[in-house]
Amino acid sequence: MTVRRKQPEQLRSHRWYGVNDVRSFGHRSRTAQMGYSRADYAGKPVIAIINTWSDINPCHSHFRQRAEEVKRGIWQAGGFPVEIPAITLSEPFQKPTTMLYRNLLAMETEELLRSYPADGAVLMGGCDKTTPGLLMGAISMNMPAIYMPGGPMLRGNWRDQTLGSGSDVWKYWAELRAGNINEDQWQEIENGIARSPGHCMTMGTASTMTSASEALGFTLPGAASIPAADSRHARMATETGRRIVDMVWEDLKPRDFLTAASFDNAITAVLAIGGSTNALVHLVALARRAGIPLTLNRFDELSRTTPLIANIRPAGKYLMEDFFYAGGLRALLATIGDKLALDARTVNGRTLGENVSGAEVFNREVILPRDRALVASGSLAVLRGNLAPDGAVIKPAAAEPRLLKHSGPALVFADYNDMAARIDDPALDVTADSVLVLKNAGPLGAPGMPEWGQLPIPKKILAQGVRDMLRISDARMSGTSYGACVLHVAPESFAGGPLAFVRDGDVIELDVAERRLELKISDAELARRRAEWKMPPPRFERGYGALYQQHITQADQGCDFDFLEGTAPTPEPEIH
Repeated sequence: MTVRRKQPEQLRSHRWYGVNDVRSFGHRSRTAQMGYSRADYAGKPVIAIINTWSDINPCHSHFRQRAEEVKRGIWQAGGFPVEIPAITLSEPFQKPTTMLYRNLLAMETEELLRSYPADGAVLMGGCDKTTPGLLMGAISMNMPAIYMPGGPMLRGNWRDQTLGSGSDVWKYWAELRAGNINEDQWQEIENGIARSPGHCMTMGTASTMTSASEALGFTLPGAASIPAADSRHARMATETGRRIVDMVWEDLKPRDFLTAASFDNAITAVLAIGGSTNALVHLVALARRAGIPLTLNRFDELSRTTPLIANIRPAGKYLMEDFFYAGGLRALLATIGDKLALDARTVNGRTLGENVSGAEVFNREVILPRDRALVASGSLAVLRGNLAPDGAVIKPAAAEPRLLKHSGPALVFADYNDMAARIDDPALDVTADSVLVLKNAGPLGAPGMPEWGQLPIPKKILAQGVRDMLRISDARMSGTSYGACVLHVAPESFAGGPLAFVRDGDVIELDVAERRLELKISDAELARRRAEWKMPPPRFERGYGALYQQHITQADQGCDFDFLEGTAPTPEPEIH
């Protein structure tokens, strides 16, 4: 295919630097103030490096150095790098949840790229909501952009046991509460579970979304699997910097290569790796930014025919470091190539099929053959019924099989604080068959739809040896979590969804095979409770929170702001 290349005077940055007027004089003189001559930037693509590095984000602690390696590639390819910091979304620290601020990062990314003299962008992220936030903004701006994943951290270690972030936190926290390990052992785990830069090395939201971004075509081939501490990650950063310069000359923009087939590829990849349920919310939001209608039904359709073949925690045994050594995402995608649209274009100008061609699996215990899949199909399931008319999601592979068809009495918690105050009360009226229900944990109710969906097992039930119960909420769940957790119930309870009307003792029935979630009360009783219900007062009276609650959509629609969806153009800034 012949690619028509831009001329220097067609560069967007030419409006800032190349015009002979007083404004351009100011731009050039201020660039000289920073130690650059005209030869450094004249007629060259200006590349914005959107860097989400921060002292409060351990997942991105290597990004100061990686930004320099990206710059090296940009200089080598004849571009002019400009590093611009953006808000960091640090999953371990930001409260109540980074999800509250994903759309703020998306807005910031879009507006940074629009308001400055950028011709292209390298997006530096990795920690959970950073990936979708950066990509959402880049898709809306629709200038040449490439994503540079931060990479997973190295394996954790404790007493010769391999530890995985998140998954083993929940596992050993339950054992501590049950009295099976002591405080000294718990502290040893604390000191050994996270021991390098990078995001979670389990198949949490971070590894899920960086893998999805590669399957979408937003990264260089193989970029999502490289551990953050590996020298190959530094080389990938430089290659990313080199590639974005050519993308500018080729004018290859996100909406040039993103299609419905690209999103099918991303969904299929998520299913095959046992990815986080959070991917549903994020991929729907990304697709809607690209003008592509994507619904929960498509996830369920593809789930029914896609095998889960990545043997990675929490669904499997291994970690992302093992996955990389086994061949990484390229090898996995090659294994399921017949289920992918291999002609989908990607940021390197080639097709997905060309990018995975020749990839080999080096460890068949980590990337399983399809006839030994962890789950032959159905690793995610979208549920509907009178309790979730707009949908809910469960990860069957992470649940005990006995709970995939279950009926039991509801034990209702009004909100997270109510749950935290009562969950370990010895007098709690709960049995192993109870269905734990958490209300007011959705986009508006929490606010921000935090990862509260893996409700803890009550201490009295843990003492009986039980490690899984059916749990239902309008919250999300960390991709590192596990259990029979029904999530993303829509509409949420705070907005008057049926979850708001559940009472203690109500029988709830789950049938994953039938994709059904039902509150076993009559329609008349449900209508009576709805008529009695009153919406709670708003969570915010000012600031970003007030904007958020006025415009946030529900989980099945991607939790984006309604005014940011779609492809309506925003005018370029006037330069006067």
